[in-house]
Amino acid sequence: MTGPIVIDIAGLTLCTEDRERLAHPLVGMVILFARNFESPAQLRALCDEIHAIRTPPVLIAVDHEGGRVQRFRSAPFTAIPAMDALGRRWDRDVLGACRTAVSTGYVMGAELRAHGVDLTFAPVLDLAWSRSSVIGDRAFHHDARVVAMLANHLCHGLSLAGMANCGKHFPGHGWAHADSHVDVPVDERALAAILDADAAPYRWLGASLAGVMPAHVIYPEVDAMPAGFSHRWLQQILRRQLGFTGAVFSDDLSMEGAKVAGDTVARAQAALDAGCDFILVCNDAAAANQVLEGARWRRGAAFEERAARLMPRGTALGMDLLQQTATYCAARADVRSLQD
Repeated sequence: MTGPIVIDIAGLTLCTEDRERLAHPLVGMVILFARNFESPAQLRALCDEIHAIRTPPVLIAVDHEGGRVQRFRSAPFTAIPAMDALGRRWDRDVLGACRTAVSTGYVMGAELRAHGVDLTFAPVLDLAWSRSSVIGDRAFHHDARVVAMLANHLCHGLSLAGMANCGKHFPGHGWAHADSHVDVPVDERALAAILDADAAPYRWLGASLAGVMPAHVIYPEVDAMPAGFSHRWLQQILRRQLGFTGAVFSDDLSMEGAKVAGDTVARAQAALDAGCDFILVCNDAAAANQVLEGARWRRGAAFEERAARLMPRGTALGMDLLQQTATYCAARADVRSLQD
Protein backbone atom coordinates (compact mmCIF):
# COMPACT_ATOMS: atom_id res chain seq x y z
CA MET A 1 0.00 0.00 0.00
CA THR A 2 1.12 3.51 -0.79
CA GLY A 3 2.57 5.55 2.08
CA PRO A 4 3.13 9.30 2.46
CA ILE A 5 6.94 9.53 2.23
CA VAL A 6 8.72 10.46 -0.99
CA ILE A 7 12.41 9.52 -1.07
CA ASP A 8 15.23 9.71 -3.59
CA ILE A 9 18.01 7.33 -4.61
CA ALA A 10 21.71 7.95 -4.96
CA GLY A 11 22.70 6.71 -8.39
CA LEU A 12 21.92 5.12 -11.73
CA THR A 13 20.87 1.77 -10.27
CA LEU A 14 19.47 0.65 -6.94
CA CYS A 15 21.79 -0.31 -4.10
CA THR A 16 20.85 -2.56 -1.19
CA GLU A 17 19.97 0.42 1.02
CA ASP A 18 17.72 1.86 -1.70
CA ARG A 19 15.84 -1.43 -1.96
CA GLU A 20 15.35 -1.63 1.79
CA ARG A 21 13.94 1.91 1.96
CA LEU A 22 11.68 1.35 -1.06
CA ALA A 23 10.21 -1.73 0.62
CA HIS A 24 9.24 0.27 3.71
CA PRO A 25 5.43 0.56 3.97
CA LEU A 26 5.58 4.32 4.60
CA VAL A 27 7.28 4.96 1.25
CA GLY A 28 4.83 5.81 -1.50
CA MET A 29 6.92 7.53 -4.12
CA VAL A 30 10.44 8.04 -5.47
CA ILE A 31 11.67 11.31 -6.95
CA LEU A 32 14.44 11.16 -9.54
CA PHE A 33 17.11 13.79 -10.20
CA ALA A 34 19.58 14.47 -12.99
CA ARG A 35 22.13 12.28 -11.18
CA ASN A 36 19.82 9.31 -11.79
CA PHE A 37 19.90 9.76 -15.56
CA GLU A 38 22.65 8.59 -17.89
CA SER A 39 20.74 7.42 -20.95
CA PRO A 40 17.17 6.60 -21.98
CA ALA A 41 17.85 2.85 -21.75
CA GLN A 42 19.36 3.20 -18.27
CA LEU A 43 16.39 5.32 -17.10
CA ARG A 44 13.89 2.77 -18.39
CA ALA A 45 15.77 -0.04 -16.63
CA LEU A 46 15.93 1.94 -13.38
CA CYS A 47 12.20 2.69 -13.43
CA ASP A 48 11.40 -0.96 -14.16
CA GLU A 49 13.65 -1.96 -11.25
CA ILE A 50 11.88 0.45 -8.89
CA HIS A 51 8.40 -0.62 -10.00
CA ALA A 52 9.25 -4.30 -9.53
CA ILE A 53 10.03 -3.96 -5.82
CA ARG A 54 6.44 -3.61 -4.61
CA THR A 55 2.90 -4.54 -5.64
CA PRO A 56 1.28 -2.16 -6.25
CA PRO A 57 4.45 -0.32 -7.29
CA VAL A 58 5.59 2.93 -5.76
CA LEU A 59 5.12 5.90 -8.05
CA ILE A 60 8.09 7.54 -9.74
CA ALA A 61 8.13 11.33 -9.95
CA VAL A 62 10.48 14.01 -11.24
CA ASP A 63 10.78 17.80 -11.50
CA HIS A 64 10.42 18.11 -15.27
CA GLU A 65 8.99 21.59 -15.93
CA GLY A 66 11.09 22.69 -18.86
CA GLY A 67 13.77 25.35 -19.06
CA ARG A 68 16.39 25.09 -16.33
CA VAL A 69 14.25 22.61 -14.38
CA GLN A 70 14.31 19.60 -16.69
CA ARG A 71 16.13 16.60 -15.25
CA PHE A 72 16.37 14.50 -18.43
CA ARG A 73 17.86 16.35 -21.37
CA SER A 74 19.49 13.87 -23.76
CA ALA A 75 17.69 12.75 -26.92
CA PRO A 76 15.05 11.49 -27.39
CA PHE A 77 13.76 13.85 -24.68
CA THR A 78 12.55 17.11 -26.17
CA ALA A 79 14.14 20.28 -24.81
CA ILE A 80 11.11 21.96 -23.23
CA PRO A 81 11.45 25.77 -23.15
CA ALA A 82 10.92 27.64 -19.90
CA MET A 83 7.24 28.39 -19.30
CA ASP A 84 7.60 32.12 -19.85
CA ALA A 85 7.93 31.27 -23.56
CA LEU A 86 4.26 30.26 -23.47
CA GLY A 87 3.43 33.53 -21.73
CA ARG A 88 5.22 35.53 -24.40
CA ARG A 89 3.32 33.61 -27.10
CA TRP A 90 0.08 34.41 -25.27
CA ASP A 91 0.86 38.12 -25.54
CA ARG A 92 1.02 37.72 -29.35
CA ASP A 93 -1.46 34.90 -29.97
CA VAL A 94 -3.81 33.80 -27.19
CA LEU A 95 -5.29 30.74 -28.87
CA GLY A 96 -1.97 29.69 -30.33
CA ALA A 97 -0.46 29.77 -26.84
CA CYS A 98 -3.30 27.59 -25.52
CA ARG A 99 -2.69 25.04 -28.28
CA THR A 100 1.05 24.98 -27.61
CA ALA A 101 0.49 24.60 -23.87
CA VAL A 102 -1.53 21.44 -24.56
CA SER A 103 1.24 20.18 -26.84
CA THR A 104 3.86 20.94 -24.20
CA GLY A 105 2.02 19.00 -21.53
CA TYR A 106 1.43 16.08 -23.87
CA VAL A 107 5.07 15.84 -25.00
CA MET A 108 6.30 16.19 -21.42
CA GLY A 109 3.99 13.48 -20.11
CA ALA A 110 4.27 11.07 -23.04
CA GLU A 111 8.08 11.12 -23.05
CA LEU A 112 8.30 10.60 -19.31
CA ARG A 113 5.80 7.76 -19.33
CA ALA A 114 7.62 6.13 -22.25
CA HIS A 115 10.59 5.74 -19.90
CA GLY A 116 8.61 4.59 -16.84
CA VAL A 117 8.16 7.89 -14.97
CA ASP A 118 4.65 8.33 -13.54
CA LEU A 119 4.37 11.98 -12.47
CA THR A 120 6.03 15.35 -12.98
CA PHE A 121 5.85 18.11 -10.38
CA ALA A 122 4.46 20.70 -12.79
CA PRO A 123 3.09 23.20 -13.64
CA VAL A 124 4.55 26.18 -11.78
CA LEU A 125 1.68 28.52 -10.86
CA ASP A 126 3.78 31.32 -9.38
CA LEU A 127 3.36 34.79 -10.85
CA ALA A 128 6.17 36.51 -12.73
CA TRP A 129 6.63 39.48 -10.40
CA SER A 130 10.27 39.91 -11.53
CA ARG A 131 11.32 39.69 -7.87
CA SER A 132 12.29 36.05 -7.32
CA SER A 133 15.39 34.71 -9.05
CA VAL A 134 14.51 31.09 -8.17
CA ILE A 135 11.20 31.45 -10.03
CA GLY A 136 12.14 33.83 -12.84
CA ASP A 137 11.34 32.36 -16.25
CA ARG A 138 9.73 29.28 -14.68
CA ALA A 139 6.52 31.34 -14.34
CA PHE A 140 4.09 31.55 -17.26
CA HIS A 141 3.14 35.21 -16.84
CA HIS A 142 2.60 38.09 -14.42
CA ASP A 143 -1.20 37.96 -14.85
CA ALA A 144 -2.87 35.30 -12.68
CA ARG A 145 -5.60 34.82 -15.29
CA VAL A 146 -3.05 33.97 -17.96
CA VAL A 147 -1.21 31.64 -15.59
CA ALA A 148 -4.44 29.78 -14.86
CA MET A 149 -5.39 29.45 -18.53
CA LEU A 150 -1.98 28.24 -19.71
CA ALA A 151 -1.59 25.90 -16.74
CA ASN A 152 -5.03 24.44 -17.41
CA HIS A 153 -4.10 23.69 -21.02
CA LEU A 154 -0.75 22.21 -20.01
CA CYS A 155 -2.52 19.99 -17.46
CA HIS A 156 -4.88 18.88 -20.22
CA GLY A 157 -1.87 17.87 -22.31
CA LEU A 158 -0.45 15.88 -19.41
CA SER A 159 -3.82 14.19 -19.00
CA LEU A 160 -3.86 13.23 -22.69
CA ALA A 161 -0.59 11.42 -21.99
CA GLY A 162 -2.18 9.67 -18.99
CA MET A 163 -0.27 11.71 -16.41
CA ALA A 164 -1.49 13.69 -13.41
CA ASN A 165 -0.06 17.06 -12.33
CA CYS A 166 1.09 19.05 -9.31
CA GLY A 167 0.76 22.84 -9.19
CA LYS A 168 3.39 24.72 -7.22
CA HIS A 169 4.30 26.66 -5.06
CA PHE A 170 1.12 27.46 -3.10
CA PRO A 171 0.12 30.19 -2.35
CA GLY A 172 2.94 31.77 -4.39
CA HIS A 173 6.73 32.03 -4.40
CA GLY A 174 7.03 34.79 -7.00
CA TRP A 175 6.91 37.81 -4.67
CA ALA A 176 9.51 36.81 -2.06
CA HIS A 177 13.10 37.62 -3.04
CA ALA A 178 14.92 34.82 -1.21
CA ASP A 179 15.45 31.31 -2.60
CA SER A 180 13.92 28.73 -0.23
CA HIS A 181 16.62 26.22 -1.22
CA VAL A 182 19.20 28.31 0.66
CA ASP A 183 17.23 30.81 2.76
CA VAL A 184 13.88 31.39 4.47
CA PRO A 185 11.82 33.63 2.17
CA VAL A 186 9.27 36.00 3.69
CA ASP A 187 6.26 37.53 1.93
CA GLU A 188 4.84 40.30 4.10
CA ARG A 189 1.73 41.07 2.07
CA ALA A 190 -1.77 40.80 3.51
CA LEU A 191 -3.81 37.66 2.94
CA ALA A 192 -6.30 39.46 0.69
CA ALA A 193 -3.54 40.61 -1.66
CA ILE A 194 -2.13 37.09 -1.94
CA LEU A 195 -5.54 35.51 -2.54
CA ASP A 196 -6.45 38.09 -5.18
CA ALA A 197 -3.26 37.53 -7.16
CA ASP A 198 -0.82 34.68 -6.46
CA ALA A 199 -3.29 32.14 -5.07
CA ALA A 200 -6.03 32.89 -7.61
CA PRO A 201 -4.93 30.18 -10.12
CA TYR A 202 -5.47 27.51 -7.46
CA ARG A 203 -9.08 28.63 -7.04
CA TRP A 204 -9.75 28.87 -10.78
CA LEU A 205 -8.15 25.55 -11.70
CA GLY A 206 -10.30 23.58 -9.25
CA ALA A 207 -10.57 19.89 -10.13
CA SER A 208 -7.96 20.26 -12.89
CA LEU A 209 -5.28 20.08 -10.19
CA ALA A 210 -4.49 16.59 -8.91
CA GLY A 211 -1.71 17.81 -6.64
CA VAL A 212 -0.41 20.98 -5.02
CA MET A 213 3.00 21.71 -3.49
CA PRO A 214 3.11 24.54 -0.94
CA ALA A 215 6.01 26.96 -0.74
CA HIS A 216 8.68 27.05 1.98
CA VAL A 217 7.79 30.73 2.35
CA ILE A 218 6.60 32.48 5.51
CA TYR A 219 3.61 34.82 5.14
CA PRO A 220 3.66 36.49 8.58
CA GLU A 221 0.31 38.23 8.10
CA VAL A 222 -1.24 34.75 7.88
CA ASP A 223 0.96 32.35 9.90
CA ALA A 224 4.38 32.33 11.53
CA MET A 225 5.25 29.02 9.81
CA PRO A 226 5.92 28.42 6.10
CA ALA A 227 2.84 27.42 4.11
CA GLY A 228 3.79 23.73 4.01
CA PHE A 229 3.73 23.56 7.82
CA SER A 230 0.65 25.72 8.28
CA HIS A 231 -2.74 24.23 9.16
CA ARG A 232 -4.29 27.58 8.32
CA TRP A 233 -2.85 27.67 4.82
CA LEU A 234 -3.45 24.01 3.96
CA GLN A 235 -6.70 23.21 5.75
CA GLN A 236 -8.55 26.47 6.18
CA ILE A 237 -7.49 28.31 3.01
CA LEU A 238 -6.43 25.74 0.39
CA ARG A 239 -9.00 23.06 1.18
CA ARG A 240 -11.97 24.89 2.72
CA GLN A 241 -11.79 28.35 1.18
CA LEU A 242 -10.40 27.44 -2.26
CA GLY A 243 -12.00 24.00 -2.42
CA PHE A 244 -8.92 21.97 -3.35
CA THR A 245 -9.56 18.21 -3.19
CA GLY A 246 -6.31 16.71 -4.50
CA ALA A 247 -3.06 15.63 -2.85
CA VAL A 248 -0.78 18.07 -1.03
CA PHE A 249 2.98 17.49 -1.28
CA SER A 250 5.51 19.16 0.95
CA ASP A 251 8.45 20.68 -0.87
CA ASP A 252 11.77 19.01 -0.08
CA LEU A 253 12.23 18.99 3.70
CA SER A 254 16.02 19.24 3.32
CA MET A 255 15.72 22.78 1.91
CA GLU A 256 16.82 25.72 4.05
CA GLY A 257 13.32 27.17 4.05
CA ALA A 258 12.03 24.08 5.88
CA LYS A 259 14.50 24.17 8.76
CA VAL A 260 12.42 26.59 10.82
CA ALA A 261 10.27 23.54 11.71
CA GLY A 262 13.10 21.73 13.52
CA ASP A 263 15.09 18.64 12.66
CA THR A 264 14.03 16.46 9.74
CA VAL A 265 11.72 14.22 11.76
CA ALA A 266 10.08 17.29 13.34
CA ARG A 267 9.67 18.87 9.89
CA ALA A 268 8.12 15.69 8.52
CA GLN A 269 5.66 15.45 11.39
CA ALA A 270 4.82 19.15 11.22
CA ALA A 271 4.06 18.86 7.49
CA LEU A 272 1.87 15.77 8.00
CA ASP A 273 0.06 17.35 10.93
CA ALA A 274 -0.56 20.55 8.95
CA GLY A 275 -2.26 18.60 6.17
CA CYS A 276 0.37 17.37 3.70
CA ASP A 277 -0.52 14.01 2.18
CA PHE A 278 3.02 13.37 0.94
CA ILE A 279 6.35 14.63 2.28
CA LEU A 280 9.60 14.81 0.31
CA VAL A 281 12.82 13.83 2.10
CA CYS A 282 15.65 14.16 -0.41
CA ASN A 283 19.44 14.28 -0.59
CA ASP A 284 19.96 12.92 2.91
CA ALA A 285 19.65 9.13 3.28
CA ALA A 286 20.23 9.23 7.03
CA ALA A 287 17.42 11.76 7.46
CA ALA A 288 15.12 9.63 5.31
CA ASN A 289 15.80 6.65 7.55
CA GLN A 290 15.04 8.73 10.64
CA VAL A 291 11.74 9.91 9.16
CA LEU A 292 10.76 6.36 8.22
CA GLU A 293 11.40 5.30 11.82
CA GLY A 294 9.94 8.34 13.57
CA ALA A 295 6.97 9.58 11.53
CA ARG A 296 3.49 9.03 12.93
CA TRP A 297 0.84 8.63 10.24
CA ARG A 298 -2.54 6.98 9.84
CA ARG A 299 -4.00 5.99 6.50
CA GLY A 300 -7.46 7.29 5.72
CA ALA A 301 -10.04 7.19 2.94
CA ALA A 302 -9.24 10.78 1.90
CA PHE A 303 -5.58 9.87 1.41
CA GLU A 304 -6.52 6.85 -0.70
CA GLU A 305 -8.75 8.97 -2.94
CA ARG A 306 -6.12 11.67 -3.39
CA ALA A 307 -3.35 9.15 -4.08
CA ALA A 308 -5.51 7.38 -6.67
CA ARG A 309 -5.76 10.61 -8.68
CA LEU A 310 -1.98 10.62 -9.08
CA MET A 311 -1.83 7.20 -10.74
CA PRO A 312 -0.90 7.08 -14.44
CA ARG A 313 -3.79 6.15 -16.72
CA GLY A 314 -3.77 3.92 -19.75
CA THR A 315 -0.91 2.04 -21.38
CA ALA A 316 2.14 4.14 -22.19
CA LEU A 317 3.76 3.73 -25.58
CA GLY A 318 7.47 3.04 -25.70
CA MET A 319 9.58 5.75 -27.27
CA ASP A 320 10.01 3.97 -30.60
CA LEU A 321 6.26 3.61 -31.09
CA LEU A 322 5.53 7.07 -29.68
CA GLN A 323 7.80 8.69 -32.26
CA GLN A 324 5.79 7.06 -35.03
CA THR A 325 2.47 8.60 -33.99
CA ALA A 326 1.13 11.68 -35.75
CA THR A 327 -0.10 13.18 -32.47
CA TYR A 328 3.32 13.12 -30.86
CA CYS A 329 5.13 14.39 -33.96
CA ALA A 330 2.74 17.33 -34.35
CA ALA A 331 2.89 18.20 -30.65
CA ARG A 332 6.68 18.04 -30.63
CA ALA A 333 6.89 20.38 -33.62
CA ASP A 334 4.54 22.75 -31.79
CA VAL A 335 6.81 22.74 -28.71
CA ARG A 336 9.90 23.32 -30.81
CA SER A 337 8.24 26.35 -32.41
CA LEU A 338 8.53 28.12 -29.04
CA GLN A 339 12.27 28.31 -29.61
CA ASP A 340 11.92 30.10 -32.96
